[in-house]
Amino acid sequence: PQSAAKRLSPTPQTPLASLPSTAQRQLLSLFDRYQRERLLFAQSLAELAAREGTADALAAAGATRLLRPLMTDAVPAVQQAAAMAVGRMASWSEEVAGEVVREGIVEGLVGGLVDGNRFHKKACAFVLRSIAKHSPAHARSVADGGALPALARCIEDFDPQVKEGAVWAVGYVARQNSDLAQRVVSASLLPLLVLCLQEPSSPLKRVAASALSDISKHTPPLAHAVLDALAVRHLAPLTTHADAKLRRQAFSVLGQIAKHGIDMAESVVDGQGAGDDGAVVVEAVVRGVRDEDAAVRRAAATLVCEVVKHSEELSQLFVNSGALAPLVDYVTSTTGVSRLPGIMALGYISAFGEALALAVAVTGGVDAVARAMDTDEEDLVKSACAWTLGQVGRHSPEHARAVAASGALLRLADITCLPTNPSHPCTPPISPPKPTARSSSCLPRRRDWFIWTRS
Repeated sequence: PQSAAKRLSPTPQTPLASLPSTAQRQLLSLFDRYQRERLLFAQSLAELAAREGTADALAAAGATRLLRPLMTDAVPAVQQAAAMAVGRMASWSEEVAGEVVREGIVEGLVGGLVDGNRFHKKACAFVLRSIAKHSPAHARSVADGGALPALARCIEDFDPQVKEGAVWAVGYVARQNSDLAQRVVSASLLPLLVLCLQEPSSPLKRVAASALSDISKHTPPLAHAVLDALAVRHLAPLTTHADAKLRRQAFSVLGQIAKHGIDMAESVVDGQGAGDDGAVVVEAVVRGVRDEDAAVRRAAATLVCEVVKHSEELSQLFVNSGALAPLVDYVTSTTGVSRLPGIMALGYISAFGEALALAVAVTGGVDAVARAMDTDEEDLVKSACAWTLGQVGRHSPEHARAVAASGALLRLADITCLPTNPSHPCTPPISPPKPTARSSSCLPRRRDWFIWTRS
């Protein structure tokens, strides 16, 4: 930073020139020391705030009130260090973020986004992001403080890191609820986010795709607004990008758009003209289900699930493109709730017709789902498996025979005999059984009865 000696150097026109040389040196030294101490104080607090568990202690010591005037300091380096300290404290603690809002710091941050240098703009965007991420109330405080127009100006900045920081803040505001996402759309930020998808910087593309996902996930009108901004046309090529995180974000936002209706799902599959036909996007999604990155596989499987649930034609399109084998492999190779998108996708495909259900069974989908139900401990996974097996077996005796051959019916019988969880809020109170003259040991267990009836 520029030293106080340079800024206060005596000239014939300044009152400082009238002082003796000794007094001039003492005064300049005093101002230099004051500047160094302010900078050291802000930097030290920023370093302490980077450690987990220190935010509340710093806030209790009055750090927020002490940093507020430093965020409008005449020295840019002091401003930046103070903003970083406040941002890190607010990021760790929701209480500190609320104190930052109550201290009126948001308005000063908006001014820094407009008038600061690129380092200060990045720091101010980081503070706004740290505040908005905690709750809808905090995000609304950021929006009410006039941050959205200032963030839009930062997205138009030439520096990619300034753009990235501003897009991060916009995404955290939009993800809280549909009203805040609508305010982001009303601030004309969608075209700027789509332009960020076309930038050469991969991190900027990632955060822009994440922000579009946060907007489109809430309601069909918001997803349609993202669709009207031609976002899908620029997202479709990113599904084959070399960056795994970018591929995951691209699949994620496409899935958030597709889930809201058949028209939007068809637009996603078509890629809004990204290719000659829908096969370009569908093939990329099918490859994504077998991606080497686990997060990409889950995002691609979720996209398949959100598309095929709408119509038989969309399900047939993915079946014809060879999506069943990757989905079966995905269900087999994953565990826990990560399996859900693949299991549900197989169920949706099977629900639309006998031929599609038979294709799922022939590809090994029934066996994979039955094994998942038998080995997985998650209740959600077991429920999804039971539903998917029902969608396969309900069409004809041949389909039911395929489900029975997998051994799934025995497992379903065992599940129905499991004791009810009394701690579950949906479980009704169970009265003790009434004593009977006949001993319960003489009655066959349900599993034994099922085996006897099959024989």
